[in-house]
Amino acid sequence: MKKLMICALLAAGFVMSAQAKDIYAHDASVLPKAAQTTLANNLKSKVSVVKIDKDFGRVDEYEVVMTDGVVVTFDRDGNWKEVETNNRSSVPSAFVPKGISTYVAKNHRGAKIVGLEKERNGYDVELSDGVDIKFNAKGEFVKYD
Repeated sequence: MKKLMICALLAAGFVMSAQAKDIYAHDASVLPKAAQTTLANNLKSKVSVVKIDKDFGRVDEYEVVMTDGVVVTFDRDGNWKEVETNNRSSVPSAFVPKGISTYVAKNHRGAKIVGLEKERNGYDVELSDGVDIKFNAKGEFVKYD
């Protein structure tokens, strides 16, 4: 019983020490090149804060807050995963597939896309009027969520 308890404590200590704290930076130089390029090509504002999420000592994702309030989340390789804005502005059109923007303009006049998340099989879109919509990888409507 004593050996089991010691092993459990050692395992717990190892897990606790393997988890690293999040790191914060104030410029894009800490991001992978792909993420830096995406930001430079698609957003007009500057980087305010970069939060580097680590899991077991390795980067899991980057969360970038821009000076205009846009938040872009990247995976460890610099591929964007999610873009969010406040209800007063829209996700930059460069991130939104044409099929999605066409569907929203036609079926939700006046609503803005305030959240866009890439998922395994498509996209999850949040509109300024609170509606959530699922689209497939080609940008075709799937369902309301």
